[in-house]
Amino acid sequence: MTSSHAALAGKRKTLLPWHAYAIGLGIICALYWLFPGSTLILTRVAVLAIFVMSLDLVTGYAGLPTLGHAALFGAGAYGAGLCAMHLSTDPLVGLAVAAIAGALLAWISGAFLVRYEGLAFLMLTIAVAQIMQNLASKLQSITGGDDGLSGFEISPLFGRFEFDMFGITGYWYSAIVLLLSYAVLHRVMNSPFGLCCQGIRENRDRMQANGTRIHPHLLRLYVLSGVFAGLAGGLSAQITQVVGLDSLSFNLSAEGLVMLVLGGTGNLVGAVIGTGLFMGIHHFASSANPFHWLFVIGALLMLVVFLPKGAVQYVAKRLGASVLSIFGRRA
Repeated sequence: MTSSHAALAGKRKTLLPWHAYAIGLGIICALYWLFPGSTLILTRVAVLAIFVMSLDLVTGYAGLPTLGHAALFGAGAYGAGLCAMHLSTDPLVGLAVAAIAGALLAWISGAFLVRYEGLAFLMLTIAVAQIMQNLASKLQSITGGDDGLSGFEISPLFGRFEFDMFGITGYWYSAIVLLLSYAVLHRVMNSPFGLCCQGIRENRDRMQANGTRIHPHLLRLYVLSGVFAGLAGGLSAQITQVVGLDSLSFNLSAEGLVMLVLGGTGNLVGAVIGTGLFMGIHHFASSANPFHWLFVIGALLMLVVFLPKGAVQYVAKRLGASVLSIFGRRA
């Protein structure tokens, strides 16, 4: 009886309570009403938040730093674009194709990538991204080359909601996908599989001594990461209706890593908040001073050094200390 109660309690921990979804929807609605003229930048934040969460699976939960994660994003973007041109203009079909494209590239490259760790893994991921970018540039008849993939159209979502120039449909579309992605990843990473991957991050030798198969677990996690990175790329392609070589660029991988570290690794909420902080500072700083806004970004990078566990955990720790001090005084 006790073991069944423990199992039920463990299962409940992997599920988000209903009020978490209500809070998420409330934040989505609040952002829309508070910033009605900023739907395009909010859409970009939602898309990149999915990308950064997928990066967190590899870097935060598995402890494998990567600077080539844009390869999976770009695979999804080109997959969605080519699907719209040659297969179906339905956005949900394109999104499924994008997820498959990201997962397929992750499976092919991850088969040998996950056998390495540390600097070797980091350099190999950069190599994969550079190879993909070079292939996209050379295969002009398929990808559009340096000019990018364009000229495709996306059908209205559910046959009713058109992707307008103001980005209203794109915002709700990407925000809902972000919320669903978070719910799925939260459950997976709090499951026995996710906890096992975190154990591999902490001590590979001990996990292997316990009988854990290291490489198959990491490959599954890398493929899962590819699914959601591909989703992010597919969303980007469908909303902007253009796919360029920048979707495979080193800059995207590096910025994604900065967003992740800013919010906190191994924390899905931190990935979302870190993306919002980086994009918000990027947007307002470049608007205030278009010539020297990079100084603000440099200062942000320095801040990351002083917050090794990310802004979310730092604020949570401070709030926790404040609450304890208040209750301590009352006692």
